[in-house]
Amino acid sequence: MFPELPSVLSAPMGSRTQKMRLPMFTQKGLLEVPSPTEKDWSQDDDEDYVFRDPDRERDSLPQPYRMINKLVTLLFDRAWEVIEERDTLRQAELSRTQPTTYPPVMESKLNQMPNCMAICQDYVFIGGAKGFSIYNLYNAKRIYVWDKLKVDVTSIWATDLGSEILVAPVDEMGIVRLLYFYKGGLFLIKAINEVDDTSKQTTCVKMEVSQGGDFAALLLQGAGDIWLDVYKLPKESWLKEVEHPQLALNPKKKGRQPQLNTPEPMTSDNLEMDTNICFKGDIKLSLPVHILKIKPPKPVTGTTFKSPLEVFAKIEDCYGLGSGQNHFIKDSQWEQHTAIFKATYKKYLDGEWEEEPLSTATFYFLLPSCITAMPMEVKSPSGVACVLGIHWTRHHNFLLYSLNRTLKDRVDPEGVWPCAAPIAVSQLSSCSSYLVLACEDGVLTLWDLAEGFPLGVIALPEGCFCQSIHFLKYFVVHKGQNMYPEGPVKSHTMCVVLCTDASLHLVAAKGSQGPTSRVLVERPVKHPDEAICAVAPVPALPGMVLVFSRNGSVQLLDVAKPQVVCAFAPPGTHHPAGHWTPVFVVSLQQPYFLLRGDPPGEPESTDSASDVQSSVFYFHFDAYPLLENTSRNCTIPHTDVTDGTVLAQVVPLEKRCESFLQRRFQKLENKENEQEHRSRLRRYSLLLQRENAKK
Repeated sequence: MFPELPSVLSAPMGSRTQKMRLPMFTQKGLLEVPSPTEKDWSQDDDEDYVFRDPDRERDSLPQPYRMINKLVTLLFDRAWEVIEERDTLRQAELSRTQPTTYPPVMESKLNQMPNCMAICQDYVFIGGAKGFSIYNLYNAKRIYVWDKLKVDVTSIWATDLGSEILVAPVDEMGIVRLLYFYKGGLFLIKAINEVDDTSKQTTCVKMEVSQGGDFAALLLQGAGDIWLDVYKLPKESWLKEVEHPQLALNPKKKGRQPQLNTPEPMTSDNLEMDTNICFKGDIKLSLPVHILKIKPPKPVTGTTFKSPLEVFAKIEDCYGLGSGQNHFIKDSQWEQHTAIFKATYKKYLDGEWEEEPLSTATFYFLLPSCITAMPMEVKSPSGVACVLGIHWTRHHNFLLYSLNRTLKDRVDPEGVWPCAAPIAVSQLSSCSSYLVLACEDGVLTLWDLAEGFPLGVIALPEGCFCQSIHFLKYFVVHKGQNMYPEGPVKSHTMCVVLCTDASLHLVAAKGSQGPTSRVLVERPVKHPDEAICAVAPVPALPGMVLVFSRNGSVQLLDVAKPQVVCAFAPPGTHHPAGHWTPVFVVSLQQPYFLLRGDPPGEPESTDSASDVQSSVFYFHFDAYPLLENTSRNCTIPHTDVTDGTVLAQVVPLEKRCESFLQRRFQKLENKENEQEHRSRLRRYSLLLQRENAKK
């Protein structure tokens, strides 16, 4: 049984009150009242007092009380440090200026959790359980439900074809279906990659539809392989077939539609309908035409050729020579190179090797330009894609493939753009005029595709690596307000770059001046929960981007200042908890953006997630006082822009050539420089003639 704990433990060692105590004197004998006069004090009394250190009076405690006392003291000190830190953070939070927060203007309540959203024209397409729903963008009313699948839709695309809309949902099995939406009718075109044998089923990893809907590309994966299929879409035939249904009806031939139930039109009994839309499954539309299949570049292997002359004699042509393709290396050289590599990095190669993942691709449809010019015999309408640009992970080259071909033609790239490091991220502007290639070493290359020259190369700050790139429509600051210039703007672009450390940068390029970069948002150090997880430009607001943070906040950032203009938030019950992956969509034509309201708790399984009630919130920028003037008055004429070099006037080719030659002549300082240059050329030509004569 332990002895009674001394009362000295009530004041733990190292506490703040203990640290203020001074050393004390304790008399050995009996205490007496001292004389009021100091002269009467005995000099011998000093020997009767013993000096004691208050911080050492616990050292005489027996075990385990000394250990208990130290632990209690340590716990108290750490708790006090946490209290002080929280108090400092609370004071800093109160001193921070909080932006104005706006609620949504409308809400669409759903019985199940939506997985994806898309906006096209005046419609909202929400993918979820067993299919997708169509909503009106302006009143948030549900118009139609297409729930003919046995699995959920995980992603959805909607492309504007003019008066029609091409809808492409992808389900959990990776199957892509093309649907045609026209004048209240929904038509199923085809399930692109669906097969009868489930063991041979391929999965769609990524999909892109060209601007205008003339081509579609699907990145497919299956049987340990990955490739890219490109289709030509007969949209002109679709329009004729839906306007004249008798031409598309084929009662003798019934196409198989696996995983689809009997189509039934929706009625107003179970929907809030303001438009009569029905699914017309009996009308068969023309199928897309498969024109191209692209596989990842093969790794370089050894060859039995003994000399370069033998290589050139065996190959069919010299296509791609010097472009980084069609390498030939001897087996012995390849084995020697492999041996050197293994000897250099032996300590990193001794562990177990993981299987290298399949290479994925990023691809874009490019419009005709100076770089992607088509042959003279090929006539392509303006505004129609003619080239497919693609780069594969862990590869250095950006490849260009012509779309004017058939499936029987040889698959060779018409152009190769080599980079110094593997391309990690890329992005094409919405107007298809600018392209950014970001390499794994943090270097960005900006291309002006319309004019046919690179705008420059710029490196991100040390330690920053690109995660995503988002183009902004070029704007100017006029009288303190961001404005879009009217008319064409050439060789001027800007984009925001989100880095892996959650920092945000603005990269701008103007003609031959070279790109510049500046930091918009620093990497959050004191507030890790404020790290940016997604960025979305807002075309309706010049120079504005939506910034989504991991803590569930959504803020509107002005990149010109830069500063936060306002914030958007759903009702409190829909504020997410923990790390947040937002599901949202921003309209390209209308001043709207939609945000899925996530419940505070994450569902335990996918089955329970599909049964959770959720909402989609509509935010209308014109409905908020701080933004209504910005979205309505966002353009400025050429004459009001002070910087005349920003706007490129539409000048005929002859005038542009004449102006170019005049500027070149003006660079000559005087006639003497011109004469000296000519004499230098004459001497050099004579020297070459003498060298040839000696031979």
